[in-house]
Amino acid sequence: MATTQHYLWASGHFILLASAIRYFLAWITFKSVSAWWYKACYTGALVSYAIVCQKSLGVPQPNLAYLRRALLDENVQYFLLAMFWFTSKPITITLIPYTIFSLFHALTFTRTTLMPQFLPPGPPATAGGQPTPHPFAKKLQVWVKANYDTAMKAVAYAELIIFIRVLLGAVTFQNSLLSPIIYAHFLRQRWYQSQFTRDAVGYATGRIESTVAAQQNPTLTRVYEQARAFVQRWGGSNVAPAPPPPTPRRN
Repeated sequence: MATTQHYLWASGHFILLASAIRYFLAWITFKSVSAWWYKACYTGALVSYAIVCQKSLGVPQPNLAYLRRALLDENVQYFLLAMFWFTSKPITITLIPYTIFSLFHALTFTRTTLMPQFLPPGPPATAGGQPTPHPFAKKLQVWVKANYDTAMKAVAYAELIIFIRVLLGAVTFQNSLLSPIIYAHFLRQRWYQSQFTRDAVGYATGRIESTVAAQQNPTLTRVYEQARAFVQRWGGSNVAPAPPPPTPRRN
């Protein structure tokens, strides 16, 4: 049975999702929209991620071991980033990753917690077995499973685009100079923790390199190689714990 904490977690995702839809619709149709909706999105994110962080890390402890463990936790990273965006000038595109996450969390909560309260279960698959989920819940489960990887790929590419946006925004004074620095450190962590991010970076790097090579401009090539070497040195330090040794397979 879902707990009050679980409902609060889900409420944060539903608030984020509903507010983001309202904000995106206004943005796409070039209509003005109150920044209140943007704040509501990140309020929902902060509520949900705070609950997840508390469940995964437990009560905060005043020691370096806890701090390091917290900073290496993906949910903490997204929580801190949400807090930064909440206190910053609105940048619409930053909502995309959080909205995608909330969509899948909201659908899963709806299937596992809400639907059983209103939709009758199906007949048992075997005599005396447990009732099967309602057909609509089963279809929802299949859709979520089939589209999850695609959605995570979209998140990875969106996060790269966000970095370009805040970098250009810093140059043109549309956002703070701190934004690309903070977001670069966030992406550095994502590189170590997410295969989707590594794949997105690999694809983007390949496209950039092919474009630079096609220009046949020695100066441009040298500048790109120097920039790539700098990024590799900056991102090459160990920011994630070493992976544990592989566990022997059991047949």
